[in-house]
Amino acid sequence: MTDIETINKNPHRRYNILTGEWVLVSPHRTKRPWQGKKDKVQQTKLNEYDENCYLCPTNTRAGGEVNPDYKGTYSFVNDFSAILPDTVYQKFEDGLLKSEAEAGICKVICFSPNHSLTLPLMSVNEITDVVKLWKKEYTELGAKEQINYVQIFENKGAIMGCSNPHPHGQIWSHHSIPVEVQKKTKQQKEYWEKNKKSLLQDYLKQELIKDERILLKNKHFVALVPFWAVWPYETMIIPVNHYQNISQLNEEEETAFAEIIKKLTTKYDNLFEVSFPYSAGIHQSPTDGNKHEEWHFHMSFYPPLLRSAEIKKFMVGYEMFATPQRDITPELAAKTLMQLPEQHYSNQ
Repeated sequence: MTDIETINKNPHRRYNILTGEWVLVSPHRTKRPWQGKKDKVQQTKLNEYDENCYLCPTNTRAGGEVNPDYKGTYSFVNDFSAILPDTVYQKFEDGLLKSEAEAGICKVICFSPNHSLTLPLMSVNEITDVVKLWKKEYTELGAKEQINYVQIFENKGAIMGCSNPHPHGQIWSHHSIPVEVQKKTKQQKEYWEKNKKSLLQDYLKQELIKDERILLKNKHFVALVPFWAVWPYETMIIPVNHYQNISQLNEEEETAFAEIIKKLTTKYDNLFEVSFPYSAGIHQSPTDGNKHEEWHFHMSFYPPLLRSAEIKKFMVGYEMFATPQRDITPELAAKTLMQLPEQHYSNQ
């Protein structure tokens, strides 16, 4: 059997077990993620409170509502939701032209009242409160008859389209089940029906044995660079236990989840010594009334930075018209992230 070092000497494809798709890896194009260059983005020191921020406590939001003087986490229905709960169901079909109405609820999740904080700068206790709020929202939204999926995510940084630096994420819950979730449901269900085991649990066992892409681990969670990673420093957090969704976490596991989120996002910031941008999201079992024994929830981070704080990975050309491609191998990305300290660079 060919080992990974031999494979990494030549162009090759890697299979994503969760989606059934492939990524092209071209390790010969670059043997190192960067040549020692660290372009630091000029950062503006943020205040704990910004009178012009529509997410800070007591401020008036863009939609006219006034935020309470919240002291911890805080959630509210998005003033400019992409989908609405009272959308009248309509279906259109004319030959090959099809459409149907989409209903749902979009919420904003404020991680902290402190305008200057991001997840790596928050305490484990503060991030645990975020995890608890995610659980609460997933359970309450998912219990609604019209909601069949709850998507929890965060866009961090202006480069990822985030227009407000206040620490926050979003939840879009809707009637339909998203395409990416459908792909993962299909792949996990096929494996479950064949093996009566969780696809990700077996994958995690193999990764732990090989120990080539493991970044962090504690009693309940593992953070790693997936074998099939597309983005340069893409990572995934997987619970050790086979849990379908975050509502199944106990208090000890909530804290363990928060700990690994803090350490992982700190490593990201330390990579180029900037507030590292990314899109992160939790994929978990749909709330459509089915058991979904096949599902194993996980949190993925898709960061765009490539060789420095100013060099971004773009999905263009071949990747738009053919298939995703990367030069830095997942193993080299993992090695780079592994070597970074777990203490934030601003505190060193």
